[in-house]
Amino acid sequence: MKNYRDTICAIATPPGRGSVAMIRVSGEGAIVIVDKIYTPITKHTTFRAQASYTITYGTIYKKNKILDKVIASVFRSPNSFTGEDIVEITCHGSVYIQEEIIKLLIDNGCFLAQPGEFTKRAFLNGKIDLTQAEAIADLISSSSDTSHSLAFNQMRGEFSKKLKNLRSQLLQFSSLIELELDFGEENTEFVNQTNLLSLVSSIENTLLRLIKSFDLGNAVKNGIPVAIVGETNVGKSTLLNYLLNEERSIVSEIHGTTRNSIEEVININGTIFRFIDTAGIRNTKNKVEVLSINRTYQIIDKAFLVIWMVDVTSFSKRCKLITDRIISLTSGKKLIIIFNKIDKLNSDVQSSLKEKFLLKIPFVDHIYLSAKCGKNIDILIETLLKVVNFVNVDRGDVTITNLRHYKALKLALKSIHRIKNGLKTNIFSEFISQDICECTSYLGEISGEITSDEILKNIFKNFCIGK
Repeated sequence: MKNYRDTICAIATPPGRGSVAMIRVSGEGAIVIVDKIYTPITKHTTFRAQASYTITYGTIYKKNKILDKVIASVFRSPNSFTGEDIVEITCHGSVYIQEEIIKLLIDNGCFLAQPGEFTKRAFLNGKIDLTQAEAIADLISSSSDTSHSLAFNQMRGEFSKKLKNLRSQLLQFSSLIELELDFGEENTEFVNQTNLLSLVSSIENTLLRLIKSFDLGNAVKNGIPVAIVGETNVGKSTLLNYLLNEERSIVSEIHGTTRNSIEEVININGTIFRFIDTAGIRNTKNKVEVLSINRTYQIIDKAFLVIWMVDVTSFSKRCKLITDRIISLTSGKKLIIIFNKIDKLNSDVQSSLKEKFLLKIPFVDHIYLSAKCGKNIDILIETLLKVVNFVNVDRGDVTITNLRHYKALKLALKSIHRIKNGLKTNIFSEFISQDICECTSYLGEISGEITSDEILKNIFKNFCIGK
């Protein structure tokens, strides 16, 4: 049975054949085990004597027969990623060679690493905290410049520092409250209620800001969902096809052509957008189309950003009927209105239509374009990036991307609200102390200062082998 102190090994590069592959070994016996199968090419030098942060070129033998010529890197404890001795073997990318080296390592005392076990050991050895460990997984899976920036900011420990500061201040007041309880009969006051209330209000604002950032952070991490909505035949599918530069959606003059929503991912200037072409909204008795339209409303509700397309050639009664419904559904969401088919109108008519239509919805981004011709698509792209607004990401502010963090922050905020209400109503200190303990506990769960085997198992099971 393997335990925490055993030496582990795994192939750290993607499975399959390539030009080179890398095998990682970590644990107290890493250098000794590799020394049994690897001989540096330099004369009178043993692998065991190799200094930390050095690389040697040498040979791996299998039963006195050369298996491969490799490069071996050494990182000695405690100055390594896991805090243990680490050896990284770079060999040729043959699947056979990789498997044979792993077999040799196991035969000499290694155990196969579980998913995320190297990172888990780094956490258990105090090299990183839990938020940084999760950021490593996010960094590996990042598919855009923005998601990379978010993961890298968290991996640097900015979020951890903020949490540690909040916990430290709360724990200090909690200790003072405990002292008051111990000396209750002497009516000794250790806690300044005004200062505590001020601190609680400050923490409340910080938590609210972090919680609010989750909508953007989660959208960036998984691709920003953009719903393209409007009446039938306003050009929704044409717009998606133009953005994709391929005929992905069926375009037809027949109303109600799009029944099922069509979703496609597009990388725009380093930001991933998930565009969703929805069924056109109109009054219909067709049961299948009614189901499709209801699904459109559901997609609007879940979207981070909504593109509302309007046919400028005909502001029909139907358009007026759905206006209130869409305004209601998009309340609180980021909205862009596109006046499509401008290739069929002159500028005077455009201006007149704009004044009539935007009377109900002022201060909303609006664009005149032709999805068919591609006119002003560049303005749409600029507007998309502006509406999403990555100011916080660019300047390194903490943005929450992890659902586990979001849930814990929400629970911590509830505790803060109870503390604040308790201070204002002069509730017994015992109850305030309990709420402070709950709040610090929730914050500690995020960083891993307070954790359980179940939490660790759920986090690291989604890591790749070799990391």
